[in-house]
Amino acid sequence: MKIGIIGLGLIGGSVATSLRNRNFANYFYGFDINSDHGAEAKAIGFIDECVDLDTLIQKSDLIVVAVPVDKARKLVLSILDKLSPQQVLIDMGSTKAGVCEEVKNHPKRKQFVATHPIAGTENSGPSAAIDNLFDTKITIICDSELSDPAAVATVEKMYECLKMRIIYMNSEEHDRHIAYVSHLSHITSFMLGKTVLEIEKDEKSIFNMAGSGFESTVRLAKSSPAMWAPILEQNKKHLSVALDAYIKNLTEFKQFIEAGDTYSTFKMMSEVNEIRRVLKGIKPVENK
Repeated sequence: MKIGIIGLGLIGGSVATSLRNRNFANYFYGFDINSDHGAEAKAIGFIDECVDLDTLIQKSDLIVVAVPVDKARKLVLSILDKLSPQQVLIDMGSTKAGVCEEVKNHPKRKQFVATHPIAGTENSGPSAAIDNLFDTKITIICDSELSDPAAVATVEKMYECLKMRIIYMNSEEHDRHIAYVSHLSHITSFMLGKTVLEIEKDEKSIFNMAGSGFESTVRLAKSSPAMWAPILEQNKKHLSVALDAYIKNLTEFKQFIEAGDTYSTFKMMSEVNEIRRVLKGIKPVENK
């Protein structure tokens, strides 16, 4: 099998690295709009050849789109136009309803599989690629009934090679859920960073007191704005609802603190300790 990776940053690079190390394919083509990224990816060694987009499309059996979601919609559509019958195309973006809507009437829609591997770090670029990044993590395949079963099977084998657990979900449902468990956490991290940076202008010693709790909470604020701004825009409908709920809880907690209502703050935090159960990683039921 020959694989084409479009977008040679953290996700695309990590996919190529792990699949290469596990002998899933015998050749990897790469394309990135940033030519420096292409050269770096080849030097690191997770692609065999950096080629132009048309060559990658022509020569690859499986094409992986790992670019920001605002670029992915039109790119997926244009790639579908050029696919031969046996080729499979997947994207790995963090929003799914938009790209699925974009391609729904395309005559080669069945050759496209919409996916979202839930894994990553705050780093970007080819040097951020990590072997084993996806191990034991969850990946979501959306609207699989609209894809050819053989195409879905190919993508399932790829994710099994990456040692990921697969969930099947409607694309709209995906975007609603991911607003809460991924997108909202990034907004929280960015805004915490903003709040502390504003204080730091006047109180220079504040970061000397920052501990591991602050560091872990604000870590996601180092994520690429070029990647995250389009994600938040594309999922604004569900994010707006999630933010309303979040702001409501923050406001209520603030009122308890201002009133000196220790019982209510303790009670709320105790109830939220239930999150420990969720974070233990209960294996989800796989349902197609």
